[in-house]
Amino acid sequence: MDESFWENGLNFECTRCSRCCTGEPGYVFLAVGDLRRLMTALDLDFRALISRYCRFVDMGEHHALSLRERSDHSCVFWGSSGCSVYDARPIQCSTYPFWSSILASPATWTEEAEYCPGIKNGKRHGGSEIAEALASRRAAGTIRVDKATALTPPELLDETAILGR
Repeated sequence: MDESFWENGLNFECTRCSRCCTGEPGYVFLAVGDLRRLMTALDLDFRALISRYCRFVDMGEHHALSLRERSDHSCVFWGSSGCSVYDARPIQCSTYPFWSSILASPATWTEEAEYCPGIKNGKRHGGSEIAEALASRRAAGTIRVDKATALTPPELLDETAILGR
């Protein structure tokens, strides 16, 4: 990653265009903390949350837990009023667009700006704030399981094995 182009900061301000939440297929990968926040916000137990709102995505050597999408590719939590779980949204969402793939180079930042009208506009985010977003997302990780676990019906999933204590 070419830190030199963002170490003095970058401009970004969400325009609420919803492009990152709708329109194109994609994944919102979940960390343990994400699941815990969503369980609390939605007042659901682990198995109900997984069953209603999540899916396992085959990533080759493992399966990763992601939010479901609707048939139009919008996030399962996106509605006419925006994100219904905004205060408990996954870290992947809260750190956008400060992701390592987007910050890999000036070219990848510019390419994302063609998709997101908030990039290169609005508030200036300092290099330390950007570095903190990158570090927090990396530290949160993604829930990964083996194929057998991914194929297990939600009502039989072992919550402790996936979330820890």
